[in-house]
Amino acid sequence: MKKFRKALRGYNVKEVNAFINEVISQVEKMVAEDNRKNAVIQSLNNELTKYKKMEATLNKSILMAEETANQMRKMARIEGESIINDAKKNANKIINEALLRSQKIESESAILKKNISIFKNRLKSIIEQQLQIVDDIDDIRL
Repeated sequence: MKKFRKALRGYNVKEVNAFINEVISQVEKMVAEDNRKNAVIQSLNNELTKYKKMEATLNKSILMAEETANQMRKMARIEGESIINDAKKNANKIINEALLRSQKIESESAILKKNISIFKNRLKSIIEQQLQIVDDIDDIRL
């Protein structure tokens, strides 16, 4: 604590005024420092608010990206199942067509075997008739 010398009407006015000026100067410096600190704090608070907004935006973007990815996975799964079902239907159709062609070929093969058998029998019959004619030639007198 500052002590003043006593003067004619109380304390020495010059000392008191010098002290007051010194106090004023120090208070002004403290106020200026406090204002500077408040400005820094306000600036930091503004940046913090800006970063919080950015964080919220990023969180929303991440959620939207996750939702989009989930929807894309779901659509891909549905499309894959659709492709598989179409492939199964096409495979069944191909199998059915192949079975029908196989049955038709078997039927045609059976008909051909029967026709070959008939042809062989007719050819045998004709050959036997021709042989009979050849044998009968010996019996004919000329």
